[in-house]
Amino acid sequence: MKQGRMSKVVKIGGFSHVRPICVGGGFPVVIQTMWKDRLSFSGLDEAAVKIEALGAFGCGIVRFAVPDLQSAELLGRLAEMTSMPLVADIHFDYKIALRCMDFPVSKIRINPGNIGNKEKTRLVLEKAADRKVPIRIGVNAGSLPSDLRRMVEEGMSTSDALAQAAKREISVFEEFGFTDFLVSMKATGIADTISANQILSRLTDAPLHIGLTEAGPLTAGVARSTAALLSLLSGGIGDTIRVSLSDSVENEVIAAREILAAIAQLAPQNERLKQRGVNVISCPRCGRHGFDTCGFTTRWMPKLYAMDKDITVAVMGCEVNGPVEAKHADLGITGAGEKVLIFKHGEIIKTIDASEADIVFEEELNKL
Repeated sequence: MKQGRMSKVVKIGGFSHVRPICVGGGFPVVIQTMWKDRLSFSGLDEAAVKIEALGAFGCGIVRFAVPDLQSAELLGRLAEMTSMPLVADIHFDYKIALRCMDFPVSKIRINPGNIGNKEKTRLVLEKAADRKVPIRIGVNAGSLPSDLRRMVEEGMSTSDALAQAAKREISVFEEFGFTDFLVSMKATGIADTISANQILSRLTDAPLHIGLTEAGPLTAGVARSTAALLSLLSGGIGDTIRVSLSDSVENEVIAAREILAAIAQLAPQNERLKQRGVNVISCPRCGRHGFDTCGFTTRWMPKLYAMDKDITVAVMGCEVNGPVEAKHADLGITGAGEKVLIFKHGEIIKTIDASEADIVFEEELNKL
């Protein structure tokens, strides 16, 4: 498995209160998600708290749809309230992009298929250069320029059309001397997404944001996204990722984190794929179970994923899948009858009543 294609480095964020994130080069792959709802004035405080929690889960960047100028104002206010780099996703109206850059918005995403003519693009690029705001060229199969859509209908592959659309926009950016950009090309088809990114990776050194668009509900979306991301990342392609699910932003981040961790196990020498945080293993439960692994794991997942500790935690169901099978775990829990066993590295350290499981587990977890 390749280390990476060594793209150029683009810095996102870095305003006075916003932490900077470097994308590309030898820097770690960055996890992104996209906000699921419209912002409101009354909900900004709650949104800021949730964004910080996403950061603890392993998210590096959050993108927001900005359909109008009022949304730009709301995102701008939110960007003043959080240390997370926030991205404005702009379609159709370049003036919205210009307004977003009056605030500490860390990146702009525009779509070459619908943002407008070259003059409008120039105005966006000039302000972005002045404000030191990078731009992501975002190309989707569903919003290709009209001539490329016709060519696809006549037999051109979707992947070739995506790559051509991206290359066109890159040429415009380069014509205006703007080099602080990233590129994404997404389709609902796994093969199209993989092929398009493989093609473009040979044509530009820009950092690539990868993922499968509209991947589906949780289970299907994770399966499909894993197939696409494994192929690209194992080929050294990809600097930021998103798992686009019809599910919560938290589950998007957790899925991306676990996909990166799984691929990293296949390539332990690839430093770009490594993610810091708790590694959770748990048995699926069966008719032998003496401990409710599903309920316990569900309760503890939010706290475990928010911990900044490189440890392995095991939640096991019975004496078969218990301390011995999970002896590599820094902390584990299992049960038999009315008793619960707490163990570390396969050694049972406490036997307690089931009613005490959460309290004692937390005590031992905090000791690590």
